[in-house]
Amino acid sequence: MSRRSTAFLKTALAAVHYSGAGNLLAPYTRGRGVIFMLHHVDPSAPQEFEPNRILKVTPSFLESVVREVRDAGFDIVPLDQVRERLEQGEEGRPFACFTLDDGYRDNREFAYPIFRRYCAPFTIYVPTDFADGRGDLWWLTLEKVLRAAPAITLAMHGETRHFGLATAADKDAAHHAIYWWLRSLPEDQARAVVAELASAHCIDPRSANGDILMTWNELRELADDPLVTIGAHTRGHYALAKLDEGTVRAEMAESIARIERELQRPCRHFSYPYGCENSAGEREFRIAEELGIETAVTTQKGLLYSDHAHDLTRLPRLSLNGDFQDLRYVKALLTGLPFAVMNTLKRYTGAGVSA
Repeated sequence: MSRRSTAFLKTALAAVHYSGAGNLLAPYTRGRGVIFMLHHVDPSAPQEFEPNRILKVTPSFLESVVREVRDAGFDIVPLDQVRERLEQGEEGRPFACFTLDDGYRDNREFAYPIFRRYCAPFTIYVPTDFADGRGDLWWLTLEKVLRAAPAITLAMHGETRHFGLATAADKDAAHHAIYWWLRSLPEDQARAVVAELASAHCIDPRSANGDILMTWNELRELADDPLVTIGAHTRGHYALAKLDEGTVRAEMAESIARIERELQRPCRHFSYPYGCENSAGEREFRIAEELGIETAVTTQKGLLYSDHAHDLTRLPRLSLNGDFQDLRYVKALLTGLPFAVMNTLKRYTGAGVSA
């Protein structure tokens, strides 16, 4: 999302909060519950150039959200209760689930103590290659390359593109262009491009990113706590919609089976890597059902409504975004009004708005 779009959305969410319109319409728009999505929970200050900061929130912000959710009358429940809660219809209290993708070590160091303090259950979705210590966190490697390099040249869309990287603004512009180009490529090709860039600038992705992910031993220790659920997130964190069906099924099924073997407990919950419409669709939702998955989450934005009881393998989430660490925005989104407006706009114009 561009800085202009981010500023516009912040203004709109603040208006919903201060106008009281969200609270007024909440009985009609709030729905039954919400699944929060996080990645990193890290107290460090953002750097001048840090495009992946949207994936990071501070522990203090996470704690304020947990308190706000409780104070707003939501029950914080494990994913195992989602089906039952949705099938209750409009009866009962609203509910919230907290989920964290990828298995970063900071989840254990900073998020886990907060959830324990409030006796709040939560789920971590783990790509099994990451826990094995051989995951490819190419998006972090790309950030490191752009931070270190004075300039880079790439063949993109059939033409040579040169990016000067003298300032943080230069790096942000280059990252936006290169990242979304990479996301349009076949997965192996995109990762090969980043690996070549890293090699050209003497960056070893394994050593640069290797210490930020939890090991199987750390995951086993966490999983011993009844508050913690470990879900699957494929083997290698590929955009499944770009793969053939046999590979998709293997990525999903083998990650589920591996987690069950390593942790000696059932794995009933799944998160689609990237999770957008271009990364997971009808085929992936069907395969999740065929594999017996109880819930599977996307990154599509929204709250949960009773109808989701019949679509448990395509659940939306509400991102706790590093660019939106303000309780006003969370309060506005929990009313459901912004999503009702977005869905109406999308229905009549074909355009969507991301949050």
